[in-house]
Amino acid sequence: MEFLLNGVLAITWQQVLMWAIGGILIYLAIGKGYEPALLLPMGFGAILVNLPLSGVLDQVMPGIGETHGIIQWLFETTIEASEALPLLLFIGIGAMIDFGPLLSNPKMILFGAAAQFGIFFAISVATLFGFNLTDAASIGIIGAADGPTAILVSQIFKSNYIGPIAVAAYSYMALVPIVQPFAIKLVTTKKERMIRMPYNPKNVSRTTRLLFPVFVTIIAGLVAPASVSLVGFLMFGNLIRECGVLDSLSQTAQKEFANIITLLLGITISFSMVADKFVRLDTLLIMLIGLVAFIFDTIGGVFFAKFLNLFSKNKINPMVGAAGISAFPMSARVIQKMALKEDNQNHLLMHAVGANVSGQIASVIAGGIILGLVPQMIK
Repeated sequence: MEFLLNGVLAITWQQVLMWAIGGILIYLAIGKGYEPALLLPMGFGAILVNLPLSGVLDQVMPGIGETHGIIQWLFETTIEASEALPLLLFIGIGAMIDFGPLLSNPKMILFGAAAQFGIFFAISVATLFGFNLTDAASIGIIGAADGPTAILVSQIFKSNYIGPIAVAAYSYMALVPIVQPFAIKLVTTKKERMIRMPYNPKNVSRTTRLLFPVFVTIIAGLVAPASVSLVGFLMFGNLIRECGVLDSLSQTAQKEFANIITLLLGITISFSMVADKFVRLDTLLIMLIGLVAFIFDTIGGVFFAKFLNLFSKNKINPMVGAAGISAFPMSARVIQKMALKEDNQNHLLMHAVGANVSGQIASVIAGGIILGLVPQMIK
């Protein structure tokens, strides 16, 4: 019966800490409703991979011999070898996005670009703390508030910190309702937050909606070739939505397909949350740098709106600039809620949605630019 105690005797304090971290992620998912489709499987997976002699990893088990674990197999085949899961998720995300508010007010694309400032700021900070350039670039992507892009970039660069990066990226996405109001109020006045913006949408033709994903893919492919897989899958999903002849596939992509991929991605990425890789001082540093990146993305969008107001007759509410991050549609909802709190007749939702969907495009292009630029800098 001694073999029954093998697991108990093999427990380390680091593994117990990871059980606690897994429990916190599960609590945030269930108790707070923060990104439950992803944080719940990540949290439960963190517990699974940190059970001593766990059968979900490749290990040599006493009395049994070598075992092949399902979570390790999923990670090696669908993330490490092919990056398939994070890429496939973009099809579902693209099918969810209505680019109408952006197409009716194209200048909102500027806010998507401006709100990526935190990525490059965080890369600089990470290098100052001693991370090599590929790890620093992977950490910086946390600021995009785009979990799949953060996972993809860190995996392509073979970063040693894919677990902390994934946890940070999705945690801060989930904490948008807490982090963004703090950052926005830090750099705006009540008067600025009360600026009203009338919404007079232009009619967006079906032809425009159909051509938009095709043109964006071509342009992104020419400007940042490494972003083609990211942008292409996002725009393919959107084309399924807009074509009008694949309604059932569009609904499937938005719901069943996206949900299944999200669940698989969450539990698969937990492979990189094994205690001996995760419980390090570097992990805490990555979480802090990721938070700085996220805050500076928000502030960058706000300051860009303020800059435009210097030359604009019709003033832009600076909070709309903050919606240029990729956390769709959470950020747009936060901006609308903040606007109504300051003035119950100030409806900014559609402006914020336009900036928010542009942030989705900008984040994947930024990821592609980094994938293409960093290897050239290392040479």
